[in-house]
Amino acid sequence: MNLAHIIDGHPPEHVAIISRGVETTYGQLSDDVAKVRGGLVKLGVGNGDRIALLCGNSLYFVEIYLAALGLGAVVVPLNPQSPAPEIANEIATAQATLVVVEPAAAAAWNGVDRQAVPSVRHVIATENGDVNAETTFADLIAADPADVVEVEPDTLALLIFTSGTAGSPRAAMLTHGNLRANIDQGRSAKAKIGADDIVYGVLPMFHIFGLNVVLGLSLANGATVVLIKRFDPSTALDTVRERGITVIPGAPPMWLTFSHFDEAPADSFATVRLALSGAAKMPEDAARRLQQRFGLQLSEGYGLTEASPVVTSSAGLPPKIGSVGKVLDGITVRIVDDDGDDVLEGDSGEIWVKGPNVFIGYLDDPEQTQRVLTSDGWLRTGDIAMTDDDGYIFLVDRAKDLIIVSGFNVYPAEVEEIIAEHPAVAEVGVAGVPHPHTGEAVKAWVVVRDGMTVDEDTLIAWCTERLARYKSPSKILFVDQLPRNVSGKLLRRSLT
Repeated sequence: MNLAHIIDGHPPEHVAIISRGVETTYGQLSDDVAKVRGGLVKLGVGNGDRIALLCGNSLYFVEIYLAALGLGAVVVPLNPQSPAPEIANEIATAQATLVVVEPAAAAAWNGVDRQAVPSVRHVIATENGDVNAETTFADLIAADPADVVEVEPDTLALLIFTSGTAGSPRAAMLTHGNLRANIDQGRSAKAKIGADDIVYGVLPMFHIFGLNVVLGLSLANGATVVLIKRFDPSTALDTVRERGITVIPGAPPMWLTFSHFDEAPADSFATVRLALSGAAKMPEDAARRLQQRFGLQLSEGYGLTEASPVVTSSAGLPPKIGSVGKVLDGITVRIVDDDGDDVLEGDSGEIWVKGPNVFIGYLDDPEQTQRVLTSDGWLRTGDIAMTDDDGYIFLVDRAKDLIIVSGFNVYPAEVEEIIAEHPAVAEVGVAGVPHPHTGEAVKAWVVVRDGMTVDEDTLIAWCTERLARYKSPSKILFVDQLPRNVSGKLLRRSLT
């Protein structure tokens, strides 16, 4: 098997990718990927070599990703907007032998001290320009085609950096079998991406949601993916209308922007049959606004990098706002207490996941791997959830973000939800801070809506009217923005 086979077997005339307004059919994509494989072979790339991609959502990314997988090489997708020190550290950690750089990442890559990345033997520029590179993409695709190399399911396919379940960023190891399994599991959702769909591809492909759902699942099912490098709500709606977009996967910040886009016509999403949200908990009031303004029913799901990534989906299920749906076929989930015992229905506990989609560990970090993977294969996610009597899962919070005030547990997400209900609040983040008497105290960081005002005392009073006193923040700071990662997830550890 080889994950690169996901583009096989589709009608060759059907459009696979639209990038920069140019359509690439499945037949052309297959031919181009075979040539890029040949170009990589000429550079000496083979089984196990690690290829770092400093690229945004583009045809270059897609073709090099599939070509590298087809040779049994390991792909290391990186954020092209990262600063040079971070890029150098991640490339050195992954021991990448080849780096592909797009123009937008040229300044950062050129700022990397090559002595800090001694494993790098080749640098490829996607286009002629300012990148210090020995080879261009045009050189790769000019080569004679090379065949796909079949590999075992447990062959490493992807190193993807994530803070995930273990705090500071580290490289999660995902195999061909992991990624393929989650694509097959995704097909069990009640509403799924099909060959007739046109998918809005704005989620970054250096993030697992964008890589193995937007790209992987879509291509495996023969759909068309419209690649978008940068999100702008106005041009996004133009694309939805002009391309007849039918599926939009996104993170909560994108949907929040749409929910507050007052100029958008009510029929903006008339062609969209499936609106997906993941990577973070979706504010319930925003989901309701989308429904009321546009008739858009948002389907939330839950996943994490270490699970390749999707674990649950509400797509196609009777809607329950606030739920991330039900567990996909082929995945087993337990909700457990601190002792690892299953909790009663309706009680909250940590999500444990088991299945062929669960990763094999963190690169060169057996200690952290052992912390999140049990000896019998359960992934401790660090996420707190509960289930109802219909089998729907509701996320409560992250275990590692738990605040303990005078011995009482406080889940930040619960406090955030209450503060977010205030009409003057645009965004909010909550975290625990040290306190000399109670051990920890609750602190909130708030972004106020444009044109509105609110003060600290008012918001604290708002909370004490709606929450137990120990859950109410003792301090609120007003900020211009909250720290988030590329997928839109709030970085609570960066608040303090």
